Amino acid sequence: MGNHFKILEGIVKQASIRHGIILSNIANSDTPGYRAKDIKFADELKKATLELKITHFKHIRGNHLETSGQVVFEPTKPWLDKNNVELDLEMAKLVENALLFQAGINMLSIKIRMFKNALRR
Repeated sequence: MGNHFKILEGIVKQASIRHGIILSNIANSDTPGYRAKDIKFADELKKATLELKITHFKHIRGNHLETSGQVVFEPTKPWLDKNNVELDLEMAKLVENALLFQAGINMLSIKIRMFKNALRR
């Protein structure tokens, strides 16, 4: 079966965690001194590759997907009340993250359907 399920699970899990962080930023957009946070999952995703079976010494070795994206404070300049949440930016992140989450769920669903079809035959 490979790592496909594990990778897709990691994508869905990280998208879910990031969703909560973005919603927290939006909820605190009027809180003085609040600093916007984000999870840098995209950096982890760029490093991720599928694990490849190595049958020859010249084969390239793949990395494992790390699902522990780091939560960081956004470096944007704060407003007068020391709050740096920009609602337009947070809403754009929310839409982007929702699309990533939905894509991960759809891919998991397709994988499960493929395995069910293979078992029926």
